[in-house]
Amino acid sequence: MTFKTVAPEALEQMAGTKLGVSDWVTLEQERINTFADCTEDHQFIHINEEAAAQTPFGGTIAHGFLTLSMLVKLCESVSVHPEGMVMGVNYGLNKVRFLAPVRAGKRVRAHVELASVERKDDKRLLTQQNITVEIEGEETPAVYAEWLGMSILG
Repeated sequence: MTFKTVAPEALEQMAGTKLGVSDWVTLEQERINTFADCTEDHQFIHINEEAAAQTPFGGTIAHGFLTLSMLVKLCESVSVHPEGMVMGVNYGLNKVRFLAPVRAGKRVRAHVELASVERKDDKRLLTQQNITVEIEGEETPAVYAEWLGMSILG
């Protein structure tokens, strides 16, 4: 992964900035099945194409938590990190909403805003990114999330 980096002070000044739109990622059935196996969530709407076709969804859908888990991949091409970062860790989520299901085989991408940057001390910056996950060809987004990350500086 290659990230754009800026001085910590510059990152703080970027609060409120729209960082951009990610590349498209396909949520294919194989990925959904693998996620079902990893999480042991084998609800038929995710893995049984024949049964799911009989639901209002008209076919299998990705787990909401799979779509949420894709934020790391979706945001890597547009996120900005402070220079000197040794590591970044997930700190939590302020808000998550699953607004529309993602049908198997659909492509999604993230619209990313750096909502806030809070300096905790000389070695830590807490960031909040507001992310909307768009489904290709659909009006309603799949997910809205306020994602918190802690950047640890060296």
